[in-house]
Amino acid sequence: MVEIRVEAIRKKARISTHSHIRGLGLDEKGRALPVADGLVGQVEAREAAGIVVQIVKSGRMSGRGILLVGPPGTGKTAIAIAIARELGEDTPFVIMSGSEIYSSEKKKTEILMEALRRALGVRLREKRLVYEGVVKDIKIRRVRHPMAPYLAVPKEARIVLATKDEEVPLTVSEDVTEQIIELGIRKGDVIWIDAETGRVFREGKAKDFAEAKTYDIETKRLVEIPKGPVKKEKEIVRTLTLHELDTYVASQRALISFFGFGFEREIPPEVRREVDETVKKWIESGKGEIVPGVLFIDDAHMLDIEAFSFLTRAMESEFSPLIILATNRGIARIRGTDIESPHGMPLDLLDRLLIIPTKPYSPDEIKEIIKIRAEEEEIKLTNEALEELVRLASETSLRYAVQLLEPARIIAGENNREEVTVEDVRKARRLFIDLSASVKYLKEYESKFLK
Repeated sequence: MVEIRVEAIRKKARISTHSHIRGLGLDEKGRALPVADGLVGQVEAREAAGIVVQIVKSGRMSGRGILLVGPPGTGKTAIAIAIARELGEDTPFVIMSGSEIYSSEKKKTEILMEALRRALGVRLREKRLVYEGVVKDIKIRRVRHPMAPYLAVPKEARIVLATKDEEVPLTVSEDVTEQIIELGIRKGDVIWIDAETGRVFREGKAKDFAEAKTYDIETKRLVEIPKGPVKKEKEIVRTLTLHELDTYVASQRALISFFGFGFEREIPPEVRREVDETVKKWIESGKGEIVPGVLFIDDAHMLDIEAFSFLTRAMESEFSPLIILATNRGIARIRGTDIESPHGMPLDLLDRLLIIPTKPYSPDEIKEIIKIRAEEEEIKLTNEALEELVRLASETSLRYAVQLLEPARIIAGENNREEVTVEDVRKARRLFIDLSASVKYLKEYESKFLK
Protein backbone atom coordinates (compact mmCIF):
# COMPACT_ATOMS: atom_id res chain seq x y z
CA MET A 1 0.00 0.00 0.00
CA VAL A 2 1.28 3.44 -0.93
CA GLU A 3 2.20 5.49 2.10
CA ILE A 4 0.12 8.65 2.44
CA ARG A 5 2.05 11.57 3.84
CA VAL A 6 0.23 14.50 5.42
CA GLU A 7 2.08 17.80 5.49
CA ALA A 8 1.19 21.06 7.16
CA ILE A 9 -0.12 23.71 4.80
CA ARG A 10 1.97 26.86 4.80
CA LYS A 11 -0.24 29.92 5.08
CA LYS A 12 0.15 32.05 1.98
CA ALA A 13 -0.09 35.78 2.48
CA ARG A 14 1.28 38.69 0.56
CA ILE A 15 3.86 40.41 2.74
CA SER A 16 5.01 43.83 1.63
CA THR A 17 8.39 45.36 2.35
CA HIS A 18 7.00 47.60 5.09
CA SER A 19 4.07 45.51 6.39
CA HIS A 20 5.72 45.39 9.83
CA ILE A 21 5.56 49.18 10.35
CA ARG A 22 3.02 50.14 13.04
CA GLY A 23 4.12 53.68 13.92
CA LEU A 24 7.12 55.81 14.81
CA GLY A 25 7.87 53.96 18.06
CA LEU A 26 7.97 57.02 20.36
CA ASP A 27 7.29 57.21 24.09
CA GLU A 28 4.94 59.70 25.81
CA LYS A 29 7.58 62.45 25.68
CA GLY A 30 8.28 61.98 21.97
CA ARG A 31 11.58 60.15 22.46
CA ALA A 32 12.35 57.30 20.06
CA LEU A 33 12.65 53.83 21.58
CA PRO A 34 15.57 51.78 20.19
CA VAL A 35 13.23 49.12 18.74
CA ALA A 36 9.48 49.78 18.60
CA ASP A 37 6.52 49.61 16.20
CA GLY A 38 8.65 47.82 13.62
CA LEU A 39 11.29 50.57 13.43
CA VAL A 40 14.91 50.22 14.49
CA GLY A 41 17.44 53.00 15.07
CA GLN A 42 17.16 56.33 13.16
CA VAL A 43 16.43 57.92 16.54
CA GLU A 44 16.81 61.56 15.47
CA ALA A 45 14.85 61.08 12.24
CA ARG A 46 11.97 59.38 14.08
CA GLU A 47 11.85 62.09 16.75
CA ALA A 48 11.80 64.75 14.03
CA ALA A 49 8.95 62.87 12.31
CA GLY A 50 7.08 62.81 15.64
CA ILE A 51 7.29 66.61 15.81
CA VAL A 52 5.94 66.77 12.24
CA VAL A 53 2.96 64.64 13.30
CA GLN A 54 2.23 67.08 16.14
CA ILE A 55 2.44 70.06 13.77
CA VAL A 56 0.04 68.37 11.33
CA LYS A 57 -2.45 67.51 14.08
CA SER A 58 -2.39 71.10 15.33
CA GLY A 59 -3.15 72.35 11.79
CA ARG A 60 0.03 74.42 11.41
CA MET A 61 1.78 72.60 8.57
CA SER A 62 0.42 74.81 5.78
CA GLY A 63 3.00 76.01 3.27
CA ARG A 64 5.62 73.46 4.26
CA GLY A 65 6.62 69.95 3.29
CA ILE A 66 9.07 67.26 4.39
CA LEU A 67 12.21 66.02 2.65
CA LEU A 68 13.75 62.72 3.74
CA VAL A 69 17.36 62.45 2.57
CA GLY A 70 19.82 59.62 3.06
CA PRO A 71 21.69 56.77 1.38
CA PRO A 72 19.69 53.86 -0.10
CA GLY A 73 18.28 51.42 2.45
CA THR A 74 18.22 53.78 5.44
CA GLY A 75 14.47 53.66 6.13
CA LYS A 76 13.10 56.76 4.34
CA THR A 77 9.98 55.01 3.07
CA ALA A 78 9.47 53.28 6.43
CA ILE A 79 9.46 56.65 8.24
CA ALA A 80 6.95 58.11 5.75
CA ILE A 81 4.62 55.13 6.27
CA ALA A 82 5.05 55.45 10.05
CA ILE A 83 4.00 59.12 9.89
CA ALA A 84 0.80 58.12 8.11
CA ARG A 85 0.15 55.40 10.72
CA GLU A 86 0.56 57.95 13.52
CA LEU A 87 -1.94 60.33 11.91
CA GLY A 88 -4.74 57.76 12.15
CA GLU A 89 -6.29 54.72 10.50
CA ASP A 90 -8.51 56.68 8.12
CA THR A 91 -5.71 59.02 7.05
CA PRO A 92 -5.38 58.88 3.24
CA PHE A 93 -1.87 57.75 2.29
CA VAL A 94 -0.73 57.96 -1.33
CA ILE A 95 2.69 56.67 -2.36
CA MET A 96 4.18 57.25 -5.80
CA SER A 97 7.55 57.48 -7.52
CA GLY A 98 8.82 60.64 -9.15
CA SER A 99 8.96 58.81 -12.49
CA GLU A 100 5.18 58.17 -12.49
CA ILE A 101 4.38 61.70 -13.66
CA TYR A 102 5.62 60.97 -17.18
CA SER A 103 2.67 59.69 -19.17
CA SER A 104 1.50 59.91 -22.77
CA GLU A 105 -2.16 60.18 -21.68
CA LYS A 106 -2.14 62.90 -19.00
CA LYS A 107 -0.19 66.04 -18.25
CA LYS A 108 2.38 65.89 -15.46
CA THR A 109 0.49 68.49 -13.45
CA GLU A 110 -2.75 66.52 -13.81
CA ILE A 111 -1.13 63.36 -12.42
CA LEU A 112 0.27 65.34 -9.48
CA MET A 113 -3.07 67.07 -8.88
CA GLU A 114 -4.88 63.71 -8.76
CA ALA A 115 -2.31 62.38 -6.29
CA LEU A 116 -2.68 65.47 -4.10
CA ARG A 117 -6.46 65.15 -4.01
CA ARG A 118 -6.29 61.42 -3.32
CA ALA A 119 -4.27 62.33 -0.24
CA LEU A 120 -6.95 64.71 1.08
CA GLY A 121 -10.00 63.29 2.80
CA VAL A 122 -13.32 64.75 3.89
CA ARG A 123 -14.98 63.20 6.93
CA LEU A 124 -18.73 63.65 6.54
CA ARG A 125 -21.03 63.51 9.53
CA GLU A 126 -24.73 63.63 8.84
CA LYS A 127 -27.83 62.57 10.72
CA ARG A 128 -30.19 60.47 8.66
CA LEU A 129 -33.61 59.04 9.38
CA VAL A 130 -33.18 55.26 9.15
CA TYR A 131 -34.86 51.97 9.93
CA GLU A 132 -32.35 49.85 11.85
CA GLY A 133 -32.62 46.41 13.40
CA VAL A 134 -32.08 42.70 13.07
CA VAL A 135 -34.01 40.92 10.30
CA LYS A 136 -36.48 38.56 12.01
CA ASP A 137 -38.36 37.63 8.85
CA ILE A 138 -38.04 38.35 5.14
CA LYS A 139 -40.35 37.44 2.25
CA ILE A 140 -39.81 38.54 -1.34
CA ARG A 141 -42.73 38.77 -3.75
CA ARG A 142 -41.88 38.07 -7.37
CA VAL A 143 -43.90 38.74 -10.53
CA ARG A 144 -43.52 37.70 -14.14
CA HIS A 145 -41.27 39.87 -16.26
CA PRO A 146 -43.42 41.81 -18.78
CA MET A 147 -41.05 40.99 -21.65
CA ALA A 148 -40.19 37.42 -20.58
CA PRO A 149 -43.17 35.58 -19.12
CA TYR A 150 -41.04 32.62 -17.95
CA LEU A 151 -38.82 34.90 -15.88
CA ALA A 152 -39.84 36.02 -12.38
CA VAL A 153 -38.42 39.31 -11.08
CA PRO A 154 -38.63 40.78 -7.56
CA LYS A 155 -41.46 43.27 -7.11
CA GLU A 156 -41.39 44.05 -3.38
CA ALA A 157 -40.34 42.59 -0.05
CA ARG A 158 -41.85 42.37 3.38
CA ILE A 159 -39.33 42.33 6.20
CA VAL A 160 -39.63 42.44 9.96
CA LEU A 161 -36.95 44.53 11.71
CA ALA A 162 -36.49 44.22 15.45
CA THR A 163 -34.41 45.85 18.14
CA LYS A 164 -34.16 44.84 21.80
CA ASP A 165 -37.13 47.14 22.50
CA GLU A 166 -39.33 47.10 19.39
CA GLU A 167 -40.43 45.06 16.36
CA VAL A 168 -41.74 46.68 13.13
CA PRO A 169 -42.97 45.06 9.86
CA LEU A 170 -41.98 46.96 6.69
CA THR A 171 -43.00 46.67 3.06
CA VAL A 172 -40.24 47.95 0.79
CA SER A 173 -40.18 48.90 -2.88
CA GLU A 174 -38.60 47.16 -5.85
CA ASP A 175 -35.37 49.18 -5.65
CA VAL A 176 -34.85 48.29 -1.97
CA THR A 177 -35.75 44.66 -2.68
CA GLU A 178 -33.06 44.44 -5.38
CA GLN A 179 -30.47 45.75 -2.89
CA ILE A 180 -31.56 43.18 -0.30
CA ILE A 181 -31.10 40.37 -2.84
CA GLU A 182 -27.76 41.74 -4.05
CA LEU A 183 -26.39 42.00 -0.49
CA GLY A 184 -27.60 38.49 0.31
CA ILE A 185 -29.47 39.59 3.43
CA ARG A 186 -30.88 36.75 5.53
CA LYS A 187 -32.57 36.25 8.90
CA GLY A 188 -30.32 37.38 11.71
CA ASP A 189 -28.53 40.10 9.73
CA VAL A 190 -28.38 43.56 11.29
CA ILE A 191 -29.19 46.15 8.63
CA TRP A 192 -30.33 49.73 8.31
CA ILE A 193 -32.28 51.37 5.50
CA ASP A 194 -32.05 55.07 4.73
CA ALA A 195 -35.63 56.33 4.93
CA GLU A 196 -34.98 59.12 2.38
CA THR A 197 -32.87 57.41 -0.29
CA GLY A 198 -33.77 53.76 0.24
CA ARG A 199 -30.12 52.67 0.43
CA VAL A 200 -29.57 49.44 2.34
CA PHE A 201 -26.50 48.76 4.51
CA ARG A 202 -25.60 45.51 6.21
CA GLU A 203 -23.61 45.85 9.44
CA GLY A 204 -23.16 42.13 10.15
CA LYS A 205 -24.80 39.17 11.83
CA ALA A 206 -26.53 39.61 15.19
CA LYS A 207 -24.93 37.96 18.22
CA ASP A 208 -27.05 35.46 20.16
CA PHE A 209 -29.98 35.64 17.73
CA ALA A 210 -31.83 32.34 18.14
CA GLU A 211 -33.59 32.32 14.74
CA ALA A 212 -30.43 32.95 12.71
CA LYS A 213 -28.54 30.04 11.19
CA THR A 214 -25.01 29.96 12.56
CA TYR A 215 -21.85 28.21 11.45
CA ASP A 216 -18.69 27.06 13.17
CA ILE A 217 -16.74 29.35 10.86
CA GLU A 218 -18.41 32.69 10.14
CA THR A 219 -17.42 35.13 7.40
CA LYS A 220 -19.81 37.85 8.54
CA ARG A 221 -18.90 40.29 11.30
CA LEU A 222 -20.80 39.67 14.54
CA VAL A 223 -22.51 42.76 15.98
CA GLU A 224 -24.83 43.53 18.87
CA ILE A 225 -28.59 43.78 18.36
CA PRO A 226 -29.51 47.51 18.27
CA LYS A 227 -31.44 49.13 21.11
CA GLY A 228 -34.30 51.64 21.08
CA PRO A 229 -36.88 52.20 18.34
CA VAL A 230 -36.52 50.76 14.82
CA LYS A 231 -37.08 54.15 13.18
CA LYS A 232 -34.51 56.61 14.49
CA GLU A 233 -32.00 59.32 13.65
CA LYS A 234 -28.54 57.83 13.06
CA GLU A 235 -25.26 59.69 12.66
CA ILE A 236 -23.46 58.42 9.56
CA VAL A 237 -19.69 58.97 9.34
CA ARG A 238 -17.95 58.51 6.00
CA THR A 239 -14.52 59.54 4.75
CA LEU A 240 -14.15 60.34 1.06
CA THR A 241 -11.13 61.72 -0.78
CA LEU A 242 -11.37 64.86 -2.87
CA HIS A 243 -10.40 62.83 -5.93
CA GLU A 244 -13.35 60.48 -5.37
CA LEU A 245 -15.65 63.51 -5.24
CA ASP A 246 -13.99 64.96 -8.36
CA THR A 247 -14.47 61.70 -10.26
CA TYR A 248 -18.11 61.41 -9.17
CA VAL A 249 -19.03 64.95 -10.24
CA ALA A 250 -17.12 64.65 -13.53
CA SER A 251 -18.73 61.32 -14.39
CA GLN A 252 -22.17 62.73 -13.60
CA ARG A 253 -21.54 65.62 -15.96
CA ALA A 254 -20.30 63.33 -18.73
CA LEU A 255 -23.12 60.79 -18.19
CA ILE A 256 -20.44 58.10 -18.12
CA SER A 257 -21.72 56.60 -14.90
CA PHE A 258 -25.01 55.77 -16.67
CA PHE A 259 -23.15 53.21 -18.80
CA GLY A 260 -21.04 51.93 -15.91
CA PHE A 261 -17.66 53.17 -17.17
CA GLY A 262 -14.99 54.84 -15.07
CA PHE A 263 -13.82 58.39 -15.61
CA GLU A 264 -10.24 58.19 -16.86
CA ARG A 265 -9.49 61.37 -18.77
CA GLU A 266 -8.35 64.65 -17.21
CA ILE A 267 -10.82 66.28 -14.83
CA PRO A 268 -11.82 69.85 -15.81
CA PRO A 269 -10.73 72.63 -13.40
CA GLU A 270 -14.33 73.85 -13.00
CA VAL A 271 -15.29 70.43 -11.57
CA ARG A 272 -12.60 70.72 -8.90
CA ARG A 273 -13.70 74.28 -8.09
CA GLU A 274 -17.28 73.03 -7.69
CA VAL A 275 -16.13 70.23 -5.36
CA ASP A 276 -14.01 72.68 -3.33
CA GLU A 277 -16.98 75.01 -2.88
CA THR A 278 -19.18 72.11 -1.79
CA VAL A 279 -16.56 70.93 0.71
CA LYS A 280 -16.26 74.47 2.13
CA LYS A 281 -20.03 74.57 2.67
CA TRP A 282 -19.90 71.21 4.47
CA ILE A 283 -17.14 72.49 6.74
CA GLU A 284 -18.90 75.79 7.49
CA SER A 285 -22.15 74.01 8.31
CA GLY A 286 -20.37 71.53 10.60
CA LYS A 287 -21.35 68.67 8.35
CA GLY A 288 -17.77 67.76 7.40
CA GLU A 289 -14.13 68.21 8.29
CA ILE A 290 -10.89 67.92 6.34
CA VAL A 291 -8.74 64.85 7.02
CA PRO A 292 -5.20 65.83 6.01
CA GLY A 293 -3.48 62.86 4.42
CA VAL A 294 0.04 62.14 3.25
CA LEU A 295 1.41 62.28 -0.30
CA PHE A 296 4.75 60.47 -0.35
CA ILE A 297 6.87 60.90 -3.50
CA ASP A 298 9.87 58.58 -3.54
CA ASP A 299 12.81 59.25 -5.89
CA ALA A 300 11.77 62.90 -5.90
CA HIS A 301 14.90 63.81 -7.91
CA MET A 302 13.09 62.25 -10.92
CA LEU A 303 10.63 65.17 -10.97
CA ASP A 304 11.39 68.01 -13.37
CA ILE A 305 11.36 71.80 -12.97
CA GLU A 306 7.67 72.06 -13.94
CA ALA A 307 6.66 69.48 -11.35
CA PHE A 308 8.75 71.18 -8.65
CA SER A 309 7.11 74.52 -9.46
CA PHE A 310 3.67 72.92 -9.25
CA LEU A 311 4.43 71.34 -5.85
CA THR A 312 5.75 74.67 -4.51
CA ARG A 313 2.42 76.27 -5.35
CA ALA A 314 0.41 73.28 -4.10
CA MET A 315 2.01 73.48 -0.64
CA GLU A 316 0.61 76.98 -0.18
CA SER A 317 -2.93 76.16 -1.38
CA GLU A 318 -5.93 76.07 0.93
CA PHE A 319 -6.46 72.32 0.51
CA SER A 320 -3.10 70.58 0.67
CA PRO A 321 -2.00 67.26 2.23
CA LEU A 322 1.29 66.69 3.97
CA ILE A 323 3.79 66.35 1.11
CA ILE A 324 6.78 64.13 1.90
CA LEU A 325 9.59 63.84 -0.64
CA ALA A 326 12.45 61.34 -0.43
CA THR A 327 15.72 61.14 -2.32
CA ASN A 328 19.10 59.42 -2.12
CA ARG A 329 20.88 61.87 -4.45
CA GLY A 330 23.55 64.39 -3.46
CA ILE A 331 24.42 67.28 -5.78
CA ALA A 332 22.52 66.53 -8.97
CA ARG A 333 21.12 68.27 -12.03
CA ILE A 334 17.55 69.51 -11.86
CA ARG A 335 15.64 67.72 -14.62
CA GLY A 336 14.62 70.09 -17.38
CA THR A 337 17.51 72.49 -16.66
CA ASP A 338 21.33 72.60 -16.73
CA ILE A 339 21.44 73.72 -13.09
CA GLU A 340 23.00 71.54 -10.42
CA SER A 341 21.49 71.76 -6.94
CA PRO A 342 21.44 69.82 -3.65
CA HIS A 343 19.33 66.65 -4.12
CA GLY A 344 18.48 67.75 -7.67
CA MET A 345 15.78 70.17 -6.42
CA PRO A 346 15.30 73.95 -6.85
CA LEU A 347 16.49 76.07 -3.94
CA ASP A 348 13.13 77.87 -3.59
CA LEU A 349 11.45 74.47 -2.99
CA LEU A 350 14.15 73.35 -0.55
CA ASP A 351 13.51 76.53 1.47
CA ARG A 352 9.91 75.35 2.02
CA LEU A 353 10.89 71.86 3.20
CA LEU A 354 11.78 70.56 6.64
CA ILE A 355 14.73 68.30 5.86
CA ILE A 356 15.12 65.07 7.89
CA PRO A 357 18.34 63.10 7.31
CA THR A 358 18.61 59.33 7.74
CA LYS A 359 21.94 57.59 8.45
CA PRO A 360 23.36 54.13 7.68
CA TYR A 361 22.46 51.44 10.23
CA SER A 362 24.97 49.98 12.68
CA PRO A 363 25.56 46.18 12.72
CA ASP A 364 23.38 45.80 15.84
CA GLU A 365 20.53 47.72 14.19
CA ILE A 366 20.89 45.63 11.01
CA LYS A 367 20.60 42.50 13.16
CA GLU A 368 17.35 43.73 14.73
CA ILE A 369 15.88 44.65 11.32
CA ILE A 370 16.67 41.22 9.86
CA LYS A 371 15.10 39.56 12.92
CA ILE A 372 11.94 41.65 12.49
CA ARG A 373 11.69 40.82 8.79
CA ALA A 374 12.29 37.11 9.43
CA GLU A 375 9.54 37.10 12.04
CA GLU A 376 7.19 38.97 9.69
CA GLU A 377 7.81 36.42 6.93
CA GLU A 378 7.62 33.51 9.42
CA ILE A 379 11.17 32.33 8.71
CA LYS A 380 13.18 30.61 11.44
CA LEU A 381 16.89 31.43 11.47
CA THR A 382 19.71 29.80 13.38
CA ASN A 383 22.03 32.19 15.20
CA GLU A 384 24.80 31.43 12.70
CA ALA A 385 22.50 32.19 9.75
CA LEU A 386 21.47 35.47 11.36
CA GLU A 387 25.10 36.48 11.87
CA GLU A 388 25.89 35.57 8.25
CA LEU A 389 23.05 37.79 7.00
CA VAL A 390 24.27 40.66 9.19
CA ARG A 391 27.76 40.26 7.72
CA LEU A 392 26.38 40.25 4.18
CA ALA A 393 24.28 43.35 4.88
CA SER A 394 27.37 45.19 6.18
CA GLU A 395 29.45 44.17 3.15
CA THR A 396 26.77 44.65 0.48
CA SER A 397 23.45 46.21 1.48
CA LEU A 398 20.60 45.64 3.93
CA ARG A 399 18.12 45.17 1.10
CA TYR A 400 20.25 42.38 -0.42
CA ALA A 401 20.44 40.54 2.89
CA VAL A 402 16.68 40.79 3.44
CA GLN A 403 16.01 39.57 -0.12
CA LEU A 404 17.98 36.38 0.62
CA LEU A 405 15.58 35.36 3.42
CA GLU A 406 12.93 33.72 1.24
CA PRO A 407 15.37 31.91 -1.13
CA ALA A 408 17.23 30.59 1.92
CA ARG A 409 13.93 29.35 3.42
CA ILE A 410 13.08 27.48 0.20
CA ILE A 411 16.56 25.90 0.12
CA ALA A 412 16.13 24.78 3.75
CA GLY A 413 12.72 23.30 2.91
CA GLU A 414 14.18 21.31 0.03
CA ASN A 415 16.52 19.74 2.59
CA ASN A 416 13.62 18.98 4.97
CA ARG A 417 14.62 21.61 7.49
CA GLU A 418 12.34 24.18 9.08
CA GLU A 419 15.23 26.33 10.28
CA VAL A 420 17.45 28.25 7.87
CA THR A 421 21.13 27.47 8.45
CA VAL A 422 24.27 29.31 7.44
CA GLU A 423 24.77 26.83 4.56
CA ASP A 424 21.33 27.78 3.17
CA VAL A 425 22.23 31.47 3.28
CA ARG A 426 25.56 30.86 1.54
CA LYS A 427 23.94 28.78 -1.20
CA ALA A 428 21.35 31.53 -1.74
CA ARG A 429 24.26 33.99 -1.94
CA ARG A 430 25.88 31.91 -4.70
CA LEU A 431 22.64 31.66 -6.68
CA PHE A 432 21.63 35.32 -6.34
CA ILE A 433 24.63 37.62 -6.61
CA ASP A 434 24.86 41.15 -5.23
CA LEU A 435 25.84 44.32 -7.11
CA SER A 436 29.60 44.04 -6.52
CA ALA A 437 29.61 40.41 -7.72
CA SER A 438 27.56 41.47 -10.76
CA VAL A 439 30.17 44.11 -11.66
CA LYS A 440 32.95 41.52 -11.27
CA TYR A 441 31.01 39.14 -13.52
CA LEU A 442 30.62 41.84 -16.20
CA LYS A 443 34.34 42.55 -16.19
CA GLU A 444 35.21 38.86 -16.41
CA TYR A 445 32.97 38.24 -19.43
CA GLU A 446 33.11 41.73 -20.91
CA SER A 447 34.28 40.50 -24.33
CA LYS A 448 31.31 38.15 -24.64
CA PHE A 449 28.61 40.77 -23.98
CA LEU A 450 27.04 42.71 -26.83
CA LYS A 451 27.98 46.35 -27.15
